[in-house]
Amino acid sequence: MAPNMEVFKIALSIMAQGMVGIFVVIAIISLIVALMGWIGANTGKKDDKKTGA
Repeated sequence: MAPNMEVFKIALSIMAQGMVGIFVVIAIISLIVALMGWIGANTGKKDDKKTGA
């Protein structure tokens, strides 16, 4: 029974590392997208006369 628990713990640690990696990648992509949006909003022409419906 003990060897099976060792294998299970190793599998859980590998899965946890994979999940942490996925969340880190998602966080990095979200920060890049937010930064691009902030840069896009703060640069370019300041158009006060925006056409609206």
